[in-house]
Amino acid sequence: MTEIRKSLKGNVCMVTGATSGIGVVTAKALAQEGATVIVVGRNKEKSFSVVDQIKKKTGNPNVQYMLADLSVQKEVRQLTEDFTGKFKRLDILVNNAGAVFNKRIETVDGLEMTFALNHLGYFLLTNLLLGTIKASAPSRIINVSSDAHKGAKINFDDIQGTKKYGVMRAYGQSKLANILFTYELARKLEGSGVTSNALHPGFVASSFGSNMSGAFRLILRFLQLFAMSSENGAETSIYLATSPNVANINGKYFVKKKEVRTSVKSYDKNIGEKLWKVSEELTNFSVSS
Repeated sequence: MTEIRKSLKGNVCMVTGATSGIGVVTAKALAQEGATVIVVGRNKEKSFSVVDQIKKKTGNPNVQYMLADLSVQKEVRQLTEDFTGKFKRLDILVNNAGAVFNKRIETVDGLEMTFALNHLGYFLLTNLLLGTIKASAPSRIINVSSDAHKGAKINFDDIQGTKKYGVMRAYGQSKLANILFTYELARKLEGSGVTSNALHPGFVASSFGSNMSGAFRLILRFLQLFAMSSENGAETSIYLATSPNVANINGKYFVKKKEVRTSVKSYDKNIGEKLWKVSEELTNFSVSS
């Protein structure tokens, strides 16, 4: 067990998808800095085990889990109710949960799973918690995206992939949506003391893609032989959550802790605004709700 640092003492942080991969590493790092950390996962036993592990390794007792399947909107709403019932502040939100699916699957809400989990989960959770995040300013929102957004587009005519579904098309669209959401949110947050940034963690050897089957699963498992560790992959998430160097940086995208440009489409405000409206419709959420 290492000594707890106190740079984030008094801060409350939430990390989604925090029971494996870079999510665990990120949650542990925030706990190491003395923060109260909320680990969000789907499985109770796994979440309990991760929290216990983080507590033992960091010596920080202020780590707990909350359960939610972020592809299910009812569970996202319940998560925010549970959180705001216990906490009056949220200083750092790391939207990290995500997955890739080689078949078109629908959620219980009747939405295509990749888009629902990877984008709408971020959108709904963040907006439901935004009042608390603003009240905690200066505060930070970090969205884990991917360089898979390059070459992707938001297909508004078939955003659910009902006409044509392709695994990388759906995944790339969801990751572009993460960035468009990050930039549009940043514009809305100007002057609030809250920052919204996105990142590409790199290709990480983790359980990501474990839900896939057939040739896709075999290819991914082979490629992961050459992937970086979760510790390396989490470095940029941790940097954006903790570094004073980015305390006032808003609406940017980072790779290896460096600010980089994203695709041309990601900067199109019209697309960003349209995606925001579509996301409100698909989640039955609006700023006034």
